[in-house]
Amino acid sequence: MSESIKTSKRQFRNIRIVDLPRYRFPLGSIVSILHRASGAFIFLMLPLILWLLDRSLTSEISFAYFQGVVSHWFVKLILLVLIWAFLHHLCAGCRHLLMDLHVGLDKEPAKTSAITVLAVSLVLTAVIALKLFGAY
Repeated sequence: MSESIKTSKRQFRNIRIVDLPRYRFPLGSIVSILHRASGAFIFLMLPLILWLLDRSLTSEISFAYFQGVVSHWFVKLILLVLIWAFLHHLCAGCRHLLMDLHVGLDKEPAKTSAITVLAVSLVLTAVIALKLFGAY
């Protein structure tokens, strides 16, 4: 008797590695993953950033040399990625701190805050990109 009764209850199963390309992540998890990735990128780039800062501050000649290096479009693009990583990590970190205070844990406020984090970090990056590439 129990075999013939089927429930229409939704089933949740563990995700396998092969299912990841087809799995649709919620926006909040994408922001969280990007937060971790941007933090790792900043951490890995920190020794290079500190070395470049140290070398550029040793003399006026070295500062002028690094100023010339940074004027290349490819270096500006790498710098822009680093700026986006910083801005996204900052905005998503504020979101995570608010969630640690139990603010915005429900589904809709969490989605709204994830959209806000993405929008703010991308808009600020675009403004800095305009300045970096000489639009104003």
